[in-house]
Amino acid sequence: MAAYISVPRDLANVKTKVAFNLTKRQLICFGAAALVGVPLFFVLRDVGGNTAATLGMMIVMLPAFFLGMYQKNGQPAEKLLRYYVQAKFLRPKVRPYKTCNYYSILKKEVTFRDESSEKDR
Repeated sequence: MAAYISVPRDLANVKTKVAFNLTKRQLICFGAAALVGVPLFFVLRDVGGNTAATLGMMIVMLPAFFLGMYQKNGQPAEKLLRYYVQAKFLRPKVRPYKTCNYYSILKKEVTFRDESSEKDR
């Protein structure tokens, strides 16, 4: 039995790991989640006990974990969310198909020339 390492076929998708086998993006998101969640745990523990504090901390930290981990088609979650908001709310629902017919423009120009030449006579 020889030891082997599996190498992915597309090396463009390989992310460089910074520390603890996490990327820089994941480290920033997890650090921000810990920065917000841990103090919240200690505040909520005095008010509602350990169980409520743990649940509150998890609810507050989950969006940051989601932003750090989720990717679809190589795009992070905030880009996908921005595209979704643009498609649903900002851009018009019906996008009519419009073409620029150069033949009709030339035809209008010819008729305009003919009309203007008739007026000059």
